[in-house]
Amino acid sequence: MIIRNDQELSALKEIGRICALVRDEMAKATRPGITTLELDLIAAQIFAKNGAKSAPMGEYDFPGYTCISINDVVAHGIPSDYVIQAGDKVNIDVSASKNGYFADTGVTLNVPPVSDKAKKLQDVAKKAMYKAIEKAMPGTMSNNLGRAVYNEAKVNGFTVIRNLTGHGVGLTLHDDPENIFNYNERRGAILLKTGHVLAIETFISEKDDYIEEYEDGWTLKTPRGNHVYQFEHTVVVTPEGPMILTNGEEADFYDPFLIP
Repeated sequence: MIIRNDQELSALKEIGRICALVRDEMAKATRPGITTLELDLIAAQIFAKNGAKSAPMGEYDFPGYTCISINDVVAHGIPSDYVIQAGDKVNIDVSASKNGYFADTGVTLNVPPVSDKAKKLQDVAKKAMYKAIEKAMPGTMSNNLGRAVYNEAKVNGFTVIRNLTGHGVGLTLHDDPENIFNYNERRGAILLKTGHVLAIETFISEKDDYIEEYEDGWTLKTPRGNHVYQFEHTVVVTPEGPMILTNGEEADFYDPFLIP
């Protein structure tokens, strides 16, 4: 969507705040011994307290308030009785709506002990997201964001997932532009304008560059079980620079994007 007035911006800031709060609380609770279902119920409580609705549950009948993807699951992991273990890779993807406005955010955590490769994948995915966000300026073609992500992955010896993308967000969970690829794909690229609201997300992989859907109709994995790291912020394009709506209120002393 393109924001038309201050009221819309305020509404988007509010749902961005809620999604960031859910992400942060879930990230802080992520530790060995907790189940992914217990993490998901944290989201349920915060959504209810703040008058928000889970987007995947409300829009797609997803069997969870959030998507929690462990190890070789890339995305759309279903909350369950799985008990988080030391050394797990945990991706938390939070999207929600309030009063008809949507926001979307995600973070990938490494539960210690952390291998050098896991730490590097996490760092590259996070850095690639911020490099893409830097490109989100009026007058820029949206494929330039994907070029920034791809270049960061390539220089570090990794690949990008080509069939998972960022997207527009705002009045719907998946708004215009339909796709913001993680590489320089001109197909469907648009000229970014002041007020555009984007869910900018990176999918950085060890080796594989595409994902497949598994038997449950939700779970997405790579063909060879490669781990993939995802980071995501909801961003507004402004002449003064990108405005991140999902930074979180506690960023001064706690930031899940900086968890080792």
